[in-house]
Amino acid sequence: MKDIMKSLPAVIIALVILVVMASIVIVQPGERGVVVNLGAVSDEILDEGLHFRVPIVTVVKKLTVRIQKDILTARAATKDLQYIESGVIVNWKIDPEKTNRIYQTIGDERQIKDRVLQPAVEEVVKASTALRNAEMILVERADLKAEIERNLDDRLSKHGIIMLDVSLVNFEFSAEFNKAIEEKQIAEQEAKKAQFIADKAKMEAEAQVNIAKGESEAKRLINKELTQNILALEFYKKWDGKLPEVYVMGKDDNMNMLLPIGGKK
Repeated sequence: MKDIMKSLPAVIIALVILVVMASIVIVQPGERGVVVNLGAVSDEILDEGLHFRVPIVTVVKKLTVRIQKDILTARAATKDLQYIESGVIVNWKIDPEKTNRIYQTIGDERQIKDRVLQPAVEEVVKASTALRNAEMILVERADLKAEIERNLDDRLSKHGIIMLDVSLVNFEFSAEFNKAIEEKQIAEQEAKKAQFIADKAKMEAEAQVNIAKGESEAKRLINKELTQNILALEFYKKWDGKLPEVYVMGKDDNMNMLLPIGGKK
């Protein structure tokens, strides 16, 4: 009995230490504490730092309010009924001022992803892709991203979740569509090649025509020059060296003169 009495103070001290330790709650940087009293979520939200609670009666559930990154998968159909699968990277965080209500209505971070984030991403992607055909999605990727980001932010904000950024990665279409795109690209390249060959042939033909025209004009000028020279030569061959008896010379438009030259009469 004496031994028990001797050890009682130590036991009491140990119990006190345990109670004090159980009463202390430390909320780490980037966290918020949700206070639950006998199973009921309190309006109080614990900020970072040291706090005290009533053991057994009060439980503190810690949630991170730091930026989180989740890579989700969304499957949808386009306007022209092409099925696609896309990876969606979402950067989000819990609104620190709504931590207790989020925990009360949704749960912790894992439950937020499963119950809110994943369904919201799938719904928004389906709604946006249904307005576009497959080729438009490839061409208007930036517009699609902006639309998904805007609609997703509207949905998540209703739950107290702040959406910071969305990235669309790894768009995957069906094998049939990929084959059709490849065949179309090959056809376009072949059409461009054929057009280039046709344009080249046309330019070469026009060049040949211009060369032919130039040669023809050169021949004409040469023939003209030769004809004039031949006529002059024939004239000189037939000329007897005699000048005409008179030569008509006009001083102006209204007067002509007849001048004797001195040839035979």
